[in-house]
Amino acid sequence: MTEFLGYVRPDGSVGIRNYVLLLSGTLYANKICDYISGIVPNTISITHPLGRCQVRPDLRMTRRFLSNSGMNPNIAAVVVVDHFREEGCTAEDIAGDIQQATGKPVATVNIRGSGGFVNAMSQALHYAADYARMVSDFRREPVPVSKLLMGVECGTSDTTSGLASNPSTGICSDLVIAEGGRTIMAECTEWMGCEHWLTSRAETPEIAAQIVAGVQDIERRAMASGEDIRGSQPTGDNIVGGLTTIEEKSMGAVKKGGSAPIVGYLEIAERPTSAKPGLYLMYGPGHGGESLSSMAAAGCQVLVFNTGGGHTSAHPIMPTIKITGNAHSFELMKDTVELDVSGVLRGEFTIEASGQRVFDEVIATCNGRLTKSETFGDLNSFAIHRVGISI
Repeated sequence: MTEFLGYVRPDGSVGIRNYVLLLSGTLYANKICDYISGIVPNTISITHPLGRCQVRPDLRMTRRFLSNSGMNPNIAAVVVVDHFREEGCTAEDIAGDIQQATGKPVATVNIRGSGGFVNAMSQALHYAADYARMVSDFRREPVPVSKLLMGVECGTSDTTSGLASNPSTGICSDLVIAEGGRTIMAECTEWMGCEHWLTSRAETPEIAAQIVAGVQDIERRAMASGEDIRGSQPTGDNIVGGLTTIEEKSMGAVKKGGSAPIVGYLEIAERPTSAKPGLYLMYGPGHGGESLSSMAAAGCQVLVFNTGGGHTSAHPIMPTIKITGNAHSFELMKDTVELDVSGVLRGEFTIEASGQRVFDEVIATCNGRLTKSETFGDLNSFAIHRVGISI
């Protein structure tokens, strides 16, 4: 059985990174989180424009994304920074969610309660420095691949995506699942036209019904805007890359989920409650930042991102490995794309061999190899899904 070296957390989950997270509860705390993460080694910040003046369903969504991000196994300790008090999504609410679920250390800072920006900065800096020193004593230890929850994503797709990179990642997913691990595939916009192929793999009729309902709901929301989905899905760069309809895009996109049974259906940013090996589908849009963030919030330690045109997308707390089947895109974007699997299209190696290459890259990343985006600190893809209007 394949092993990797990870950080075993108090709740039994395993991290492949050992970050202290500066977690902003509201946009007014963003500056403090970003500033401190630039000072204290081994800290990372999550910032966003929300947390205020949201309708209740949206505020609950914001809390779910923030709290569940703090629960990710790659996070060893958390400092939550808040501005004042947004009932239902306070720093104390978020910290309580994280501590109750994981048992990891969490501190809270309130800018107003601390006596202003400067005092809050000092308080958060002390917490972050103390936590960073504490977690520096943590050591990696061998764990089986059954402890892995991997996300799969695609973006800036073209005709090579469905022929090379997505099928290669599907093979990798099957290899992870064969060793007792789990994979999450989101972006239900990109299941349109392929629902029956997915439902045929669903372990239960209930899961099959949820898959169909998820696609119908995302389509209903798109139509309610009063605009045609085309131009947003497929995107302009998809169309330049030769994908002219959402069904055409979907036929390639769903291949990244491999061929293993679909054993669960998750709402957006929902953490799986089952450790059962297999593929889990997650409701959500094709928007890359929201999709990546939802899978990180669900607890994915690593993500494979397939891209036809090349991409810079990478999540702050979930190492993001980028794969392309387009040799030209790899040459243009090799500073942020890890693997070129275009050899599949030239007959230089098989899809199975390509999938093994992706799997090997995943294991190396789990063992501590930095992704290209991590070496630049270009961790730009955090976004929270919106339900309604701001008020």
